Amino acid sequence: MRFSLQKVTARVCLLTVFLFGFAAFAQQSMTVAQLVAFIKSSIERKNTDKEVSEFLATVRMKERLYPNVVEELQSAGAGPKTVAALSALITKSASLGAEPAKMVMATPKATGPKEPLDAEKKQVLEDTREFALNYVKSLPDFLCVQDTRRSVDMHFEVGSEGSWTPQDRIIEKLSFFDHKENYEMMQHNDTATIGKTWENLGGSFSRGEWATVLAEIFEPTSNAEFHWVRWGNIRGNLTHVYEYRIEQEFSQETISYQNTQKITAGFHGLVYVQKGTDVVLRITVVPEIPPSFPVQDVDQVVDYDYQQIGDQTHLLPIRSQVQMRDGHIASRNEITWKNYRKYSADTKIIFDAADDKPLGDDKTKEQPVK
Repeated sequence: MRFSLQKVTARVCLLTVFLFGFAAFAQQSMTVAQLVAFIKSSIERKNTDKEVSEFLATVRMKERLYPNVVEELQSAGAGPKTVAALSALITKSASLGAEPAKMVMATPKATGPKEPLDAEKKQVLEDTREFALNYVKSLPDFLCVQDTRRSVDMHFEVGSEGSWTPQDRIIEKLSFFDHKENYEMMQHNDTATIGKTWENLGGSFSRGEWATVLAEIFEPTSNAEFHWVRWGNIRGNLTHVYEYRIEQEFSQETISYQNTQKITAGFHGLVYVQKGTDVVLRITVVPEIPPSFPVQDVDQVVDYDYQQIGDQTHLLPIRSQVQMRDGHIASRNEITWKNYRKYSADTKIIFDAADDKPLGDDKTKEQPVK
């Protein structure tokens, strides 16, 4: 499970696994479709060839794997060690099922405007960097409600979308005062909480991604590498999509497991920058965790949109999702921020279930570029 903890200028991500009777890591059983989805996801996330191949050594096929599938995965970007591990699975699965129809891994058709010139890509990136580094300083003092819904899949299969069972729900008051965050628990499921903190509950929480992750990605000392990759569409807004990567030696992403193991991991992801305004509407974060570490496949998305505070409008986080896995056990935290209002020491903030509406697919999924 994951905790992200804010510490002044550094974003520290604390990944802690809270046992629900967790089983030890067991051998994975996969269909061909699940295997292909896993490899494609690993290529997209830029997991290392060594990490992928070591995981494949634990896989048992549910059906026969044929060379044509491996050839197309190799063409899609699978590394040499991954291909060697896949070839071993061909041999191991030779006695299983009939040959499936030939897979076609189609290349997506180009959509949207033409790719911008290098000068424009560079200028957008510089304007976005200025926005990100001044983001926290520009925000007013405010209050809002943080609503965290936690789910678990006790039999998660890598490459699948998961089968999620709701675990619990935590309502907290988030105060942003003097450029610092403070959390006060209000409700756990249907029970009001008095004098309790998130540490009392155990399980997974998120802290620090709210604002500091933007500064960390664009901070010059992070030495992040950026590359324009494509156009995107977030809630109807055309966005530049930049891929970024921060190497381990420059990272502040600290990950711990049950407070007994700790590492600092490099990380990568995507930044979605609105065309014309050069503000960030979405970021993704994927830590590059060694395969020997208990927590794997950490993936985070944070969405930003304009919210009214007093008589002014500000770009603020509206949603985050964090997913991770420990063996066959996977967890997912879905967080929303709502009811933004001006900060005052005597202001009371109340969670109203009548306003409890899901964001909907138009708010959470990237749309096709037209």
